[in-house]
Amino acid sequence: MANSSSGDAVLDRAMRILAVLEVHPSLPAGELIDAAGLPRTTGYRLLRTMRAHGLLAASDSGELVLGQRLWEIAQGAPISRTLRAAALPFMQDVNAVVRQTTQLAVLDDQGVLIVERLSRHGAVINPAEVATTMPAHLTSMGHVLLAHSPVHVVQRWWAPRAAQIQEARPQLHRELAEARTRGHAQLSGVINAETTGVSVPVLGGGGHAVAALTVVVPRDAAEIPQFLMALQTAGRGITRALEGMSH
Repeated sequence: MANSSSGDAVLDRAMRILAVLEVHPSLPAGELIDAAGLPRTTGYRLLRTMRAHGLLAASDSGELVLGQRLWEIAQGAPISRTLRAAALPFMQDVNAVVRQTTQLAVLDDQGVLIVERLSRHGAVINPAEVATTMPAHLTSMGHVLLAHSPVHVVQRWWAPRAAQIQEARPQLHRELAEARTRGHAQLSGVINAETTGVSVPVLGGGGHAVAALTVVVPRDAAEIPQFLMALQTAGRGITRALEGMSH
């Protein structure tokens, strides 16, 4: 593998870029290069190569973020395959009862990553698609994931976007505490004025969330309590299935 004049291997330099984006999920190219400690010429060349391979992508604002190819690679990892395999039968049951979009999501450094999604004809509008990332502070799935994650995970996610949270969702601390107490989260009219998201955590070791199970339904649906019961039953079922797969 070719080395730079500083002796760093190309892979080492690429990993430094990715490590910066773990902490700062979105950065302009120059700031990303500086934070990774790379020379500008080397850094820009490496960023172009990583974008060409889908490891990096540009956000709507032009800043660089982790690319979808990384997600596709991660989806082939045993833990991702296990999670989806455990969840899918229960998601299908929920989808049959609720007859609206049912989705499975995990928390990553950019927000909430949709890893599986089942929809139906006539379902309410829902912008979340598989492989897309939704804002954790503005979604019920993000709330249950943050509410049931270890403190250090929440702090790492919160720190780079504290000002954004204060402006967009100043009540988030209280909402997370409520989600932790109730064991579920429900948000209405935030992403879409006409819908409600209802989410429960899928718990793993230590009682921490490994995923969120969500339905997106009409905002004033009278059946939301019944939908929540279906979600809670499915969430517990996925947890048991994951435990069985680990033995």
